[in-house]
Amino acid sequence: MPMIRVELLEGRTLEQKRQFADAITRESVRILACDPGDVEIIFIPVSKESWAVGGRLLSDPAPE
Repeated sequence: MPMIRVELLEGRTLEQKRQFADAITRESVRILACDPGDVEIIFIPVSKESWAVGGRLLSDPAPE
């Protein structure tokens, strides 16, 4: 049973998550030869204040 954790910035719509979950489930079934009901996907929203890239929080203004 694949369990897939998806960490992403807050702000995605329910429809975007539905479409992503559908696509990932279909591909998991195709590649892993499992049943769709066995695929679990957990969306973990993260605020920009809690995500850093290159030592800079995404909530901080872009450097000039």
